[in-house]
Amino acid sequence: MAAPKFHTLAGLEIPRGMVWVDEFGWNAVEKNLDYSVTGAALIDGAVRLAGRPITLQGEAEAGWIKRGALKALRALNESNPVGEYVLVLADGQSFDVQFAPGAAVVEGKPIARPEMPPEDYPYAATVRFITV
Repeated sequence: MAAPKFHTLAGLEIPRGMVWVDEFGWNAVEKNLDYSVTGAALIDGAVRLAGRPITLQGEAEAGWIKRGALKALRALNESNPVGEYVLVLADGQSFDVQFAPGAAVVEGKPIARPEMPPEDYPYAATVRFITV
């Protein structure tokens, strides 16, 4: 069976060429080091249960998304800013996510400089999520 051509989120298709660029840039273990008045090291540690970033990113050479899909992702974020969704990556991994906090949640740049791009025009984009 062929691998899916898309990641999916709430029925929207995101090209699998948009790569999870920060997959290995997050540590689930959070540790803090402090010192007691005697000079002993006090280490506090825990495993994070949520908040892992999932940034899907295309480039000018690969992983293009259609303008219409990019607009649909932006509209989904704006319709429910704290909504939770299931993101299924093309490799089968599944995550409960929200759009990440911050101003640049859905970004895109047209591949060329069309004066009036149609809905199927390709964009190099970045879409940011966090696990919940």
